This record gives sequence, structure tokens and C-alpha cells, in this order.
Amino acid sequence: MNLNNPQQLAVKAAETNLLVIAGAGSGKTRVLVERMAFLMREQGLSPHALMAVTFTNKAAREMRERLEETLGRSLYTMWVGTFHGLAHRFLRAHWRDAGLIEQFLILDSDDQHRMIKRIVADLQLDDAKFKPRAIAGFINGCKDEGQRPQHLQTGRDYYNDTLIGLYAEYDARCKTQNLVDFGELLLRTFETFRDKSELLQHYQNRFKHLLIDEFQDTNTIQYAWIRLLAGADTHVMAVGDDDQSIYAWRGARIENIHRYESDFAPVTTIRLEQNYRSTDVILKAANAVISNNTGRLGKELWTDQGAGSPIQLYAAFNEQDEARFVANRISEHVEQGGLNGELAILYRSNAQSRVLEDALLRAGIPYRIYGGQRFYERLEIKNALMYLRLIQNRFDDTAFERVINVPPRGIGERTVEQIRETARDEGRGLWDSALQLSRSNGLSGRAKSAVTGFIDLINDLDNKAVDLDLSDLARDVIDATGLLAYHGSEKGERGQARVDNLNELVSACRAFEPEDQESSILLQFLSQASLDAGETQADPDADAVQLMTLHSAKGLEFPCVFLVGAEEELFPHVMSLDSAGGLEEERRLAYVGITRAMQHLVVTYAESRRLNGRDHFGLLSRFIREIPQECIEEVRLESQVRRPFNSSSFGARPVDRPHRHPRFQEFDDAFGEDTGLGIGSRVDHGLFGEGTVLAFEGSGPQMKVQVRFDDESKKWLVLQYAKLVPLG
Repeated sequence: MNLNNPQQLAVKAAETNLLVIAGAGSGKTRVLVERMAFLMREQGLSPHALMAVTFTNKAAREMRERLEETLGRSLYTMWVGTFHGLAHRFLRAHWRDAGLIEQFLILDSDDQHRMIKRIVADLQLDDAKFKPRAIAGFINGCKDEGQRPQHLQTGRDYYNDTLIGLYAEYDARCKTQNLVDFGELLLRTFETFRDKSELLQHYQNRFKHLLIDEFQDTNTIQYAWIRLLAGADTHVMAVGDDDQSIYAWRGARIENIHRYESDFAPVTTIRLEQNYRSTDVILKAANAVISNNTGRLGKELWTDQGAGSPIQLYAAFNEQDEARFVANRISEHVEQGGLNGELAILYRSNAQSRVLEDALLRAGIPYRIYGGQRFYERLEIKNALMYLRLIQNRFDDTAFERVINVPPRGIGERTVEQIRETARDEGRGLWDSALQLSRSNGLSGRAKSAVTGFIDLINDLDNKAVDLDLSDLARDVIDATGLLAYHGSEKGERGQARVDNLNELVSACRAFEPEDQESSILLQFLSQASLDAGETQADPDADAVQLMTLHSAKGLEFPCVFLVGAEEELFPHVMSLDSAGGLEEERRLAYVGITRAMQHLVVTYAESRRLNGRDHFGLLSRFIREIPQECIEEVRLESQVRRPFNSSSFGARPVDRPHRHPRFQEFDDAFGEDTGLGIGSRVDHGLFGEGTVLAFEGSGPQMKVQVRFDDESKKWLVLQYAKLVPLG
């Protein structure tokens, strides 16, 4: 197997509960695969006795494929998947025990927002105060904590009580329409395990080993799910890294991995500290940063791959200068024979991407925003899927509302609202209400004809579906509904792209392999599409630079990483500074960002940056100041470097800096050396008072300097006339 000693210990451990603290790049996926292979090959365990849990469908597929390759046989029926995917599989098998209808469908995030928007409108609430996204966050958060509406305390205030009422109404409508959202998959599975003791015992007896990847990212309901499923004779292998716990904002509980040793005692703890990804310099930097956090389980990453080059640090004048520097470096990399796809730009906030994108566009550098719209989230695909959903389930109000007039068929908002009112007044679904109105005199002649035509279209497609396979049905839906012509009519490449996507949907249907031969293949396909739409992985594409948030970067690696915007209040984010927990999570985010780099890491910060409409002055992030000085060298735009640097130049806004961009050299010579001023310097003006230098431009007699004065006014002043007096 060619494993190192700690890896071998994890793979061949006796039947016990295991906590594997796996550092970044330490080969944890390989350890998981080899552990499962060992249990089946050496211990004679059946694949049916194992359950492996991952956090993405991609990771699950990779794990299954690697395991099949290792063992040389198919493991198609083995329970390997995400928490949501495995919960869905359980509920499909035990829908009756779970209190569901066999033909239930999954409600994805977009459809959830649509339903909530409709509920807010039906209850005549102020949609400016009760926003669908916020309500969805409240509902999903409650489900992640295992809470139903009846578990929540009312009487606190009007807003909270209304949210609880909306949650209750949302649950009721989901039940009526046979819909299950992502949070419901886990909560309903947990409740079924809890309430059906015989069913729980069956699975406890079946699964002798539970293997959970990314354990530090589990939330409350997932942790409770595992604890409940782990029987007296079940062995749990938790693999994770508390130093990479960065998803508290979406419900992850770092305390889950911290309490594992006590809740699952006795536990054997193994640390994977040898890194196979990064250079020694990068690992020293990462170790130094994360060591400032408290309450860690503890580990020290190391490598035998050599020291590598120093981390480069560039102090930009502003965000435009920062973006130009990054673009120039990328161009140099490609000119020297490198690939764009070897490079990633990481930032703390999505808002930072705009300036970077502008610079990359001007430089002609292809790029991709990682985590952009996935295939099943694209407009044309969603429309086609909604038709398929409505064919499968006429009670799906969300699907009905989306496609009743897409493509336009003369059914206006007034007609749709009339259908809604009928549904509200008579307690019906939208389909039944439309059917009733089409058979009565409740609609005008034109509206009646259009609604009747839509109903007939869906019924005809449903009738044809009996004799068609899935791909032919998808083709029939796309053609008969007019979606292909509708989306293809868009001008330029976008229209062609939408047509290509619709054709690809047909191909996806053709390639789809159902897991359950007894269940409807259309139902299975729709469920899988909803699960895939919930993930945020980038599409494979042409050679391009990857732009992404630090949160999106987890689990990825690149030969060269640009970590931009390394400034206090941006990274760490200003919202994190009020609590120790928030600051420590930000530091873990820095640790994740640093360890994405394999060979080269470039860090940039701006002395002045425009954020939220205001200018902010850059103080180098404390996380970068925590890196040992011998690991870093400061750089010029033209790639010249100098080192070492003293601690004062490695702190706040440097005043006396020899590494100015060449176009400012004259300013440095004539202005900086004579007066000691630079970006961030404090000055006094005879008329305007005291202020701070923001920027400068031009040269010679026309050189100008921008100053923000203490009264918040900003002025461009001709240097030779300004008579600025340096302060301090």
C-alpha cells in the first residue's frame, strides 16, 4: 500500500472507534478507501456492513470509484454518499415509516424560496420585512438543530412569532404537495430512526462500521444522526481536521469533533501530519498561524518535499494596483510556459472579485468564478425540469407556477392570481384550481383557452411518457413545450449555449442509471438532479484562472495561489473581531487558504481600498504578521525582491518603502526621500488642516497627491503648490 506509519495504523486499526486528525494534504481520502478495502478484503466484512459519509457527491463518487478499483469489483449498492444523499436513500426505502407518500419530490433551494414568497403573499405580510431568503435561513437553521415549529418558543416578539408561523405553514404545504427540502431529508430520517426502534435496530445491526469524512463540518442534526445510528457493536471512524472548521455560518459545529473522544469512548486517536501537497515554507507558515488558536486537538504538518520558495508579499497602493499586480504575475507565468489553470486567486469577500475580473479582462486572461451556476441551476434546465416535475406530480405548486407561462402562452399574472385565490379559498392545489376554472366560467375566454391548452399539454406529455424512455421523454418535453425555440431565440452565443444545455439534459437522461429498479426512473432522476443542484462545485472547463472565496477553496489545491486582500477588517473580517470564536474561525480560514498552495504562495494587501462606498486604509492582516519573517520576501511589481525586512515594515502601513511601483519612482525620489511621506502618511495643509495621503499620480511639476482630511473631505492637490507639512 506504500502508506506512512500513521496511515497504516489508521487503515489496520483493531475494531474500535477511531478519530483520525488529518491535516491538509495528508492523504485522508486514501486512508478512508484503504480502510474500507482492508475491512472487506482482510477482515471479510460485507460491503453492506459499511456506510461511508462524505460532504459532496463528487467526493462520494471518487471514493466509490477508488474503492472499486482497489478491490476489482463493483460496489454499486454500497451505502457511500453525502448525509443528504444517504438520508434520501433511506426515506425512499422507508417512506411509509417516515410518514411520507411514495412519490415525494425534493424541493431545492430556489424552489424553496419561491414557495416561501408565495406564502408571504398569501398571508399578506410585508415582503420587505419578511424576505424569502431570510425565512428560508430560519427554517433551515431550525431543521439543522432538530427543531420543529412546535419546539420553538413563542411570545418573544412579533417578528419571531411570525417566523414560527411561517415555518408551520411552510411545513404544512410541503406535506400537502409531497415535497421534502434538504433539511427535511436529515431531520425526517433522524425522527424515523428515533421513533421506529425496530427499524433503527435493523440498521444498527447491519452497519458494523460507519466512516465519516470532514467530521469537523457536521452540524447538530448530523451528529445526532450518527450517534443514534451507531449501535453497541458499531465502530465509528471520524476523519477530520478541527483546524479546517470554517462553516459555522452554515451550521457546522466544531465542538462535534472536540467532543467525539468523550461521546464515543473508548477512542483511538491517530494524527496524519505528513503533508504531500505543499513545500516546507508554506507548511511552516500555516503551522505558525494556526498555533495562535486555542483549544486545538493539535498537530504539526511537515513534508519531505523540500523548503521551496519564500512566500511573496506585495503591498499595493489600492485595489486597482493589487489587481494589476496579480494580472501581471499571471501573464508572466503563462509567458514562461505555465498554464492558467495552475493558478487560483482567493479572497475573503465576493465583492473583491469585480476589480480582479476587470484586470484579468483587460489583460486578456481567461478566468472562471469557481462555484458559479451549476448545470441543474441554469434557467433553461430549471424550466425543463419543472415540466418533468409537473408530469410526475400535479400537486407540485412550485413547478406549476414556474412554467404555466414559460414560454409565454397568454396566461398573465391576473389569471395566475385568480388560480391562486381559488386554491386559497377552496384549499386546493394550483393544478386542481386551474382545472376547475378551465371547466367553468371563472376565466375570460382567452385566459380559459390558454389555461386549457396548458393542462392538455401536460396531460399529453404524461400519456406519452408511458411509452418513452427517460431521454425520449426529456426530448419530447423540450420540443413540445417550445422551450428549445424559446431559449434558442436569444441573440448571440447565450441562445446557442442554452440550446446546447437543453440538448445536454437529454444526454444526461440517457446516461442516468437508476439505483432502484422498482421506483420510477423519472422520479429518481429528478431527485438526483435536485441533490446535484445543491452542490457548489466548479464545472471542468478550458484552461482558466480560478477565482473563488476562501470558503469555496476548501478541499482544492493549486500549484500557485494568490491570497489577496490580506488586511485587517477585511481578513479577518470586521464582523469576526467582536468574539474570540469568530476570530479563531477566521484564522482557520487563513490556514485553509495558505494550505491550498502547493509550490508558490503570493499574498497581497492594499494600503487603501474602497469598501462599501468608503475608503479604508490597509493594515496588514494579523494572520500574515503571524508568519515567521524568514518565510516571506517583499516583492516589486517587476518581480524584483528584497529581504529580509524588519518588523516595523511588516506591520501597519509602511511609510518609508523602497519597493514602490516604477511609475512612482520619481515621486519616491523627489517626494518620499525629501519629506518622508508615502501612502498613509499624515500631513498638515495650511487651509484644509490635517489629513492622510491616499494616492498620487503624474510626475514632475504636475505631480498630484490625494489627501483625505479629517473633516472627511478628499482633495487632489498639485504637490509643488500644496506645501504639505509631514506630521510625526
